[in-house]
Amino acid sequence: MYCPECGFQHSEGANFCEKCGAAIISEAPVTGGTTAAYAVSDFEAEGQPQEQFDEPLTGPALVVRSGGGRAGEHFAITADSVSIGRSPSAGIMLDDVTVSREHARILRKPDGLYIEDLQSLNGTYVNRRRIESHHLGEGDELQIGKFKLTFLAR
Repeated sequence: MYCPECGFQHSEGANFCEKCGAAIISEAPVTGGTTAAYAVSDFEAEGQPQEQFDEPLTGPALVVRSGGGRAGEHFAITADSVSIGRSPSAGIMLDDVTVSREHARILRKPDGLYIEDLQSLNGTYVNRRRIESHHLGEGDELQIGKFKLTFLAR
């Protein structure tokens, strides 16, 4: 179970974050439409993926931790380039005015995955630092507009 504000990992049953004091609300998996969505706590138990889904996540993914009522939704990163933005044509569409139409993109390079800001108005943040380009690592916290996402390398 992760804090929705700072991402600190807690044991099941915690009501408040030990690090920042935010209320921790246990979320049930969200489903609907054509995109499957799961709570972040469903993906990991002591750092190991659980095999309880019809289609378990394999490979790198971004998980929405908060923002836009989409907490728990995940996006598998399978292509060499994935666009992120408010545009309906974006590979990862985050529909909110705080997100630029073409906000950022994830690129696969020989040494791993990178996120690059595309000169967005509000910037792209990784681990609370504004970036232009950043090599993604397990557990990195991304903030794009009002959305907070966690990168899972798998």
